[in-house]
Parts: sequence; structure tokens; C-alpha cells
Amino acid sequence: MKIQRVLLVAFALLLLPSARGGAAGTENAGEALLRRVGERYAAAHTLSATFRQEIPLQNVGIVRKASGTVYFGRPLKMRWDYKGPGAQLFLADGRHFYFRPEGSSQVIRRVVDEKGLGGKIPLLLLFGKGEITALFRVDAADPRKGGEETVLRLSPRGDGAPEVRRVDLVVGARDALIREVHLFDRLGGENHLYLTDITVNPSLPEDLFRFRKPAGISMVDG
Repeated sequence: MKIQRVLLVAFALLLLPSARGGAAGTENAGEALLRRVGERYAAAHTLSATFRQEIPLQNVGIVRKASGTVYFGRPLKMRWDYKGPGAQLFLADGRHFYFRPEGSSQVIRRVVDEKGLGGKIPLLLLFGKGEITALFRVDAADPRKGGEETVLRLSPRGDGAPEVRRVDLVVGARDALIREVHLFDRLGGENHLYLTDITVNPSLPEDLFRFRKPAGISMVDG
């Protein structure tokens, strides 16, 4: 279930609205960019992107890799389409999360609410229930690619994200779109997510987030 959790935590950062009400003129450049990111994604009703994910497996010396396309829709909808045979399933239809690990004969279903989401990260933030600048502070903002992108190094404020040690966001300086998410947890784990072909508010089919149970697969509530 670790892959399920890190997918949610990483992509949560893409869709948090920013906190408002800060005093004018008190923001530095990094804080201002993070606020722009929050405002950009808070206004999104749908989103699609091509993703590549790399998760180094501790004490094994290998990196677990995955790629495909991710779709987001309000309220409480998400779909990860993986490339390759035997790919895992991850879908949220507005009422439930469905997760099928690679090679498993079972689909795990969880109710979409704060209790059912599980984990220490409040995963409902993924759907715009929280504020990114209220949860994270900007420790550094480093330009790269001649200023086309900025790496924002974030650390949690208070206990709003207790599993997270640090998050690095690579953000487009002009469009405030997140290109990369690098998440470092307090147990030494890492999750690296790379996004391309990002489209904000694409027109998505109504049944894109509908779950269809594969033949021969059992459903369990977890």
C-alpha cells in the first residue's frame, strides 16, 4: 500500500489552493511563486498530464519505475493509467478509491472521506480542501534552465504533514505549473514524480472515473 500512499501524497501538492490574506509586500520571490501555484491549481476543475515516477526502494538498491497518464476531476475524482502489461489500477470515482496492486487478484476499495483515506497525510487536501502555503514554508527558491523553472524547497508547518520531511517542487516560472515533485519522508523514503504535457481544464469523458471491476477479480474493503 506504500505506492498508493505516495501517489496520493505527491499529487496532493498539485491541487492545494494557496492561503490568502498575507500582508502585501511581505512575500519573498519563493513565497510569491508558491502562492501563484496554489491559485493556479485551486481554479482547476480538471487536469491531465503524462507522468513518470521513480521510487528508490530502501536497502534493495533498485528503483521502482512507472509511467502513464493521470487525470483529475472535481469533486474527489482521479485516475492513473499505467503503461505496460500487468499495470496496477488506481482510481477515485468521487465516492471510493480503488487500488489494485500489480499482479494482484484483488481490488482494494476505500471510502473517500478523511477516515477512509487513511494515512497521516490529510488526503482530502488533494481535492482542494486545504491550503498549500498554510501547510508548507518555502526554505529556498533556486532558478534553473536560465530562469525558466524554479526549484521550491518546502518543509511542513506544524503537524499538518507529519510523514513529510521535505518536498521539492520544480515549477514553471511563467505558467506556475508543477513539472516535478520530489517527496522525502521522515523514514528516509523518496518519491519522484515528473509531469509533462500538462493540460488544465481539459474536456474529459463523463465515464472516465467510473470503476469497472475486471472479470475474475475480487473486491475487498480496506
